[in-house]
Amino acid sequence: MDERRTVKVSKYLSKHLRHEPGRIGLQLDPAGWVAVDELLRACARHGFAITRQELDHVVAVNDKRRFTVAGERIRANQGHSVEVDLGLPPAEPPAYLYHGTVGGSLAAIRSEGLRPMNRHHVHLSPDRETAVRVGARRGKPVVLTVDAGAMHRAGHVFHVSANGVWLTDAVPPAFLRLSG
Repeated sequence: MDERRTVKVSKYLSKHLRHEPGRIGLQLDPAGWVAVDELLRACARHGFAITRQELDHVVAVNDKRRFTVAGERIRANQGHSVEVDLGLPPAEPPAYLYHGTVGGSLAAIRSEGLRPMNRHHVHLSPDRETAVRVGARRGKPVVLTVDAGAMHRAGHVFHVSANGVWLTDAVPPAFLRLSG
């Protein structure tokens, strides 16, 4: 499968497994899972046919490991704007985590901290390099360091998704600093 097709399939799956399953007639279970065959049929019915081989390829090679296949079911690992319970247990974060953004967002972040916006959680990266890649999707990246250890000690709850993305409800400004 060529790279352009891989990216196109990945984006299509993200849209429908994280944000708009009903748009193609999918019903996710409470944990975000849907049968692979049901997903493939829905995609084909809506003019975007995907083979099982293409699906497996996208799941295997996606650099962000956005999806998990378990048996004959698939779900997005995180980033949902639709209501799902991923069932992730609380986890103790490393001392520091990172968030990639762009300069135009800094004023709001400085005053309000990091908020989940249209998602269920704020997404944090385990390393600076990943945060740079995340921020670069929207322009020149800016990386914020999150004092996750201090947040955890202050009672904030963290979860880690199947693909290593750290999730928390919000990050108050006091726990943020601009990375150098």
